[in-house]
Amino acid sequence: MVRELSAPQKILVLVNGTPIDNDVVKIACKMTSKTLGDIIAIYVIELKRTLPLEAEVEPEIQKGEDVLDHVERLAGEQGRNIETALLQARDKGPAIVEEAIEREADLIILGVNYEKPYGEFSLGSTLPYVLKHAHSSVVIYREPIPVQEDS
Repeated sequence: MVRELSAPQKILVLVNGTPIDNDVVKIACKMTSKTLGDIIAIYVIELKRTLPLEAEVEPEIQKGEDVLDHVERLAGEQGRNIETALLQARDKGPAIVEEAIEREADLIILGVNYEKPYGEFSLGSTLPYVLKHAHSSVVIYREPIPVQEDS
């Protein structure tokens, strides 16, 4: 049985301060351009268990705010508005799933970076957790593998 795909009305996008953020935000903008669906970009700061969840981790907070400012500008260049949220959690996976449920997102977009020195993907524990527990559809975007030129 093939399920009919419909245009998402609310997309949750995880951003992390890497160049792949540009791609996933542009994808979300394109996917919602006709329906004018909502886009929510989240940046999750993972806190060590020794710190309270409300800890003021200023360097990480500033980085997250800078990343979210960047994606707001990028979405504006695409003619779209984007809502942003800076979250602090013990683990990214549960934070992403909980935020998607709370905001009633019907699609989550995650970017996967290509680890150039090793030629592998760093999936960590976040992606498997989201794939297993998300109530919505999940799109995984992997950046293109760089073409190696012969010397």
